[in-house]
Amino acid sequence: MIKQILLINGDKDLADALKTYIERQQYDVTCATTFEEVMHKLEKNIWDIILADPFINDEMVSCLEAVKKNCPHVQIIILAQKDRLDTAMDIFESSVIHYLETPVNSKALDLALITASKNISRKKKLDRYSERLAELHGTQDLLNQLFEEVPCYISVQDKNLRITASNKRFRRHFGGQIGGVCFEIYKHRTSQCHECPVVATFQDGKSHSTEEIVTSKFGKQYNVLTLTAPIKNEKGEISQVMEMSTDITQIRQLQDHLVSLGLMLGSVSHGVKGMLTALDGGIYQLETGLVQKDDDRVLMASGQIKQMADRIKKMVLEILYYAKSRELQYEEMNAGTLAENVVNIVKPMAKKQAVELDISIPKTLGKIEVDPNWMEAALVNLLENAVDACVSERDKKDHYVKFHVRKNSKNQISFTITDNGIGMDTETKEKMFTLFFTSKGSQGTGLGLFIANRVIKHHGGTVEVESKQGKGSQFCICLPLHKPDNAKIVEFPRSDR
Repeated sequence: MIKQILLINGDKDLADALKTYIERQQYDVTCATTFEEVMHKLEKNIWDIILADPFINDEMVSCLEAVKKNCPHVQIIILAQKDRLDTAMDIFESSVIHYLETPVNSKALDLALITASKNISRKKKLDRYSERLAELHGTQDLLNQLFEEVPCYISVQDKNLRITASNKRFRRHFGGQIGGVCFEIYKHRTSQCHECPVVATFQDGKSHSTEEIVTSKFGKQYNVLTLTAPIKNEKGEISQVMEMSTDITQIRQLQDHLVSLGLMLGSVSHGVKGMLTALDGGIYQLETGLVQKDDDRVLMASGQIKQMADRIKKMVLEILYYAKSRELQYEEMNAGTLAENVVNIVKPMAKKQAVELDISIPKTLGKIEVDPNWMEAALVNLLENAVDACVSERDKKDHYVKFHVRKNSKNQISFTITDNGIGMDTETKEKMFTLFFTSKGSQGTGLGLFIANRVIKHHGGTVEVESKQGKGSQFCICLPLHKPDNAKIVEFPRSDR
């Protein structure tokens, strides 16, 4: 594109001669010999290069300075007589690209125009690059905004499973630790998950998905559906993996109750079958004992029948408690009596398993308002779990369970259950009150602790748990003396996920 040059000089003949010479170099030249002409020409704002004698008018210096300030892309070349050239240099210094003495040396003029043309081309390229860079910045800003505002948890992890980036929702719920290990932040684990989708993506470069239960920095649990995607470097190698987790807690909570109940019934069917078989065996022993008039056989058979009946009753109550809404039947009773009833139920089991019971129940506990059936069932469940934890711990010779009851400083009845059993890791401790979660395999329904926790909460109470693997556990249950003011029909249709 032909460069537009404005030639400013008070000597019209010199200006015409320069115009003729410069036009031979393929430039488009316009002359201005008075300040008024200069001001008129500058209004067009089309000039690429200005060759100017700054001394044609007292205001010309200020005019050129204004042009340079307002139109920095314009290349200014100063033309001045020899005796005024130094003055021009003092005024403009490096703000113009060249100083030429008049009459003008043709080679000096050619070099000045070439330099100006190169500067113009370079400036236009920089402008184009700047525009493209601005577009890229705009795109980057949009991508950053999308990354930050996406309504799911996003983290970027390296090969060591350390987080290198996370979005706003992730930071709000799990913290903003850069360099933290994902399984510690998400699940409070001390080791990598058994089937880690991020590791799988690093291995095969494909997207993988899992459904997990994760725990926020505030202790709240979420059901999440997790998807992974590889991030590759310029060599095509997987350098990082992005993990996106969508909160599906409400979906899981809104699952049809009958489906959940059906799953639960299926999970306990084998246990029921085994108990019925044992009950049939007890009845047979009882019948043969009666026929043979064998008192020992009858006594042993009746004990077996009673044990199986109690287990069946407990399981049926758990199912009913989960399956239907009911109103808690509050009664005022002695808190010591409540605790003693619980101990009497668990004592035979502890004796049979050679677990020592350390009982502390003061006589001065006073009265408490509870639903005795369900509160006893809840405390029995927690106490039996403590005995089971001792049985599962095979490294110690002696096992104990402490059941201490007292009135605390908040005027509540505190039931503390402590054992030296197998203990729990952090993940198990966080999931223990979740519906259908059990660490007992086929021997557990996954209902007992879930229901015990719900019963205590709907009595206005709290459960605090401390546990370490191999060190045992401690449960502290605190109950108010009186039923809550908002005591209503309690529904148990879904899990606390």
